[in-house]
Amino acid sequence: MQEKVKSVLKGIIHPETQQNIVENGVVEQVTAREDKITVVLCFPKSRDPFAVRIKSLVEQMLKEQFPQAAENITVVIKEGTPRPPQPKRESTTVKVGKIIAVASGKGGVGKSTVTANLALTLRNMGFRVGVLDADIYGPSQHKMFDREGYLPDAVQENGQDYIVPAQSMDIELMSIGFFINPDDALMWRGAMATSALKQLLHQTMWGGLDFLLIDMPPGTGDIHLTMISEIKLDGAIIVSTPQQIAVADVVRGVEMFRHEQVNVPVLGVVENMAWFTPKELPDNKYYIFGRGGARAYAEQAGVPFLGDIPIIQSIMDGGECGKPSVATDPDVEHYYREIAQKIIAAL
Repeated sequence: MQEKVKSVLKGIIHPETQQNIVENGVVEQVTAREDKITVVLCFPKSRDPFAVRIKSLVEQMLKEQFPQAAENITVVIKEGTPRPPQPKRESTTVKVGKIIAVASGKGGVGKSTVTANLALTLRNMGFRVGVLDADIYGPSQHKMFDREGYLPDAVQENGQDYIVPAQSMDIELMSIGFFINPDDALMWRGAMATSALKQLLHQTMWGGLDFLLIDMPPGTGDIHLTMISEIKLDGAIIVSTPQQIAVADVVRGVEMFRHEQVNVPVLGVVENMAWFTPKELPDNKYYIFGRGGARAYAEQAGVPFLGDIPIIQSIMDGGECGKPSVATDPDVEHYYREIAQKIIAAL
C-alpha cells in the first residue's frame, strides 16, 4: 500500500527543483493501509512558499486515488533537510539457488566440520557450492579450507562495492576471519557483529551457486535472528552429538526455526561423533558420547534424521591441515553423501 501511495505522489513536481516530491526527498514518510493514509512532507523551512500548495495537491490526489481512505488522510509538514531515498542494494544472494543454515544448539559438536565436508560432498556431486562463515565470534572455515592468508579484494559494479570471495577446492568461501588478526579477541557488541554479517552476506560477489551453506554460530542469538530476517533460508540442518546434554540444546534450535514467525524448514538432524571404530577392530563400535540421542529426538519431534557420522581420525586431521577429509578419504565421503542425498531430496 505504501508503494502505491508513493507511486501516486511521484506525479507531483516541485516547482523549484523540477523533480517529483518522492525522488527529491520531500516525501519523508508514508504510512498507509486501505482505510487510512498518513504522509509526512519535509521542507527546509516550514514556511516554504511551496509547502502549502504541495500539501493541498497531495491531499487532493490521495482522495481521488484512494476514495476508501478519503476521510482519514493526514498530511503533515515538518522542517528539515529533505533526503532523497537511497537506491536499495540488491543482495548478491539472489544469484544463489538454495541457501541452507547449518546450526547447532551448543558449541563443540563439530558443526563447522560438518559444514565443510558437506560442501565438498555437494561439489563432488556436481553442484556449485559456497560457504559463508557466519560464526562471527569464532570463525573457522578459512582455516579448514587453508585460506588463512587470503585478503579479499573489493570490486565495483554498477556503482556498488562488492567483496570477492576466496576460492578453495572449487568452493567459494567468505569469512570474517579474512578481516581480523588471528591473535585479536573479537570483542564486538551485537550491533557490530550483525552489521559485519550483513555486509558479508549481501556484498560478497557470489557466483551462480547451486548451494550456499551458512555456518551459523552455536545457540539461538542475534546472529540467527539477523540471518532469518535478512534472507529467505531454504532450510536448516541441526548438528548434534549423541549425549543428552547436546540433544537438549538441539530442541531449542529446532523450535527456533520452526517458530511460526520464522518458518524455516528443518531439513533434518545430523548426529556427529556417533561412535568410534578402531581400524584394528573393524567390527566394534564404541559409543563414547552415548548412543542415538539425536536420532531418538528426531523421531520424537517429527524431524528427519539425516544420518550419523562416526569419529574418524582423518576428519580431525583434515580440519587441522586445511583439507576437509571428504577430499581425501572415500570412507568419510560415504557418510556425507547419504546426508547430502537426503537434503537434495527434501529440497
